Amino acid sequence: MSCRYQDLRNKEVINVCDGRRLGCICDVIINVCTCSIEAIVVPGCCGGILGWFNFGKEIVIPWCRIKKFGDDVVLVDVNDLNVKKEYS
Repeated sequence: MSCRYQDLRNKEVINVCDGRRLGCICDVIINVCTCSIEAIVVPGCCGGILGWFNFGKEIVIPWCRIKKFGDDVVLVDVNDLNVKKEYS
């Protein structure tokens, strides 16, 4: 299976553990030595007053946590808080 980055950006990420929508893919992390994708990145959840205090936080989901690519969605298994972190 091959896919363009632009096609990935249009896919919504759904957590299969709780059915929660995490957002659309905003970035990918690529290992330049092995030319492989290590993780996908989705914007963090809004919080605080209108989400102002969580601006810039992102959820990094390792490639091994991706369960299925569909036509419109990506199913991931994020069942622990250690997967979610700020990415800088």
